[in-house]
Amino acid sequence: MRLAITGATGFVGNAIRHAAMARGWTVHPYGSRTWDITKGPLADPPEVDAVVHAAAAVTDWGDGKAIWRTNVDGTRHVLDSFPGRRFVHISTASVYDPCTPAEYATEDQAPVTRYLTAYAASKAASELLLPGRPDTVILRPHAVYGPGDPTLLPRVLKAIRGRSLVIVGDGQARQSLTSLDNLVQATLLACTGPPGTYNVADETPVILEEALCALLDERGLDVRIRHLPLKQAWALAGAAESLWHIAGAHRPPRLTRYAISHLAYERTLDTTAAQRALGYQPAATSFKGAATWLDDQVNRLVPTARRSGRRSPVTGRQRRWATR
Repeated sequence: MRLAITGATGFVGNAIRHAAMARGWTVHPYGSRTWDITKGPLADPPEVDAVVHAAAAVTDWGDGKAIWRTNVDGTRHVLDSFPGRRFVHISTASVYDPCTPAEYATEDQAPVTRYLTAYAASKAASELLLPGRPDTVILRPHAVYGPGDPTLLPRVLKAIRGRSLVIVGDGQARQSLTSLDNLVQATLLACTGPPGTYNVADETPVILEEALCALLDERGLDVRIRHLPLKQAWALAGAAESLWHIAGAHRPPRLTRYAISHLAYERTLDTTAAQRALGYQPAATSFKGAATWLDDQVNRLVPTARRSGRRSPVTGRQRRWATR
């Protein structure tokens, strides 16, 4: 198998790259330094059997035009670079309706017509580029986590104040999380499996507060979880977003409606289609090893930071609650 991977230096793409190489596949990895997908098609694309498109602007805040250029124009450029090849598109469960709970959502329930962020809208638009290309697989994971996690764990840790972590709602919303290993498994299966759109998630959903407690316990943190009423949080988030936009802030407020929509409401996915068509066999949610996940991130992105004795910029960098 000859495979091209975009976003191959990122959290998801890098894991796919290593797993494919472990299978003996020939891999052509592309990161932003080797190919800026916003600028146009690849000048001299290699002969491949399949393309995994993992590159994306994953953020719930920022320049909407720049996000659109990466997620929509960039996807179009990758498609143009590899005509007639199997195309595996790493999308997101953010394409489902953000304003209503998702209860074991099936693939036919998205895209929708309303979104809270340019990220979600652009990922939905990128999916709409694909129906005319028959040999295509779309994967929709939710809340991807694992070694090197650049989003979920850093944001949880950043939200801790003293020994307290405030979450919106009663903490009992069920969530389908997606381990990095499960997403990698689904992606490799998609390289040769039947075309289609497939949800990707862990074996069974988890209760948000229970999952957070398990994650914090694995990190060895004694943190009390407190609750903010949903209606109050939604109003505060809307007001904060308006003020931040007026001020032209480059960083998001601590609370956004997008984050609330993914954490306070049920977000569960039906993975029946992936299991039946692709042979996907998801493992259960597990945070084992989470104590070293940020170290894994540093080692992957800034391998010289520790050797030089300088503090790595990675763990201090602003991260977003934009979840795939």
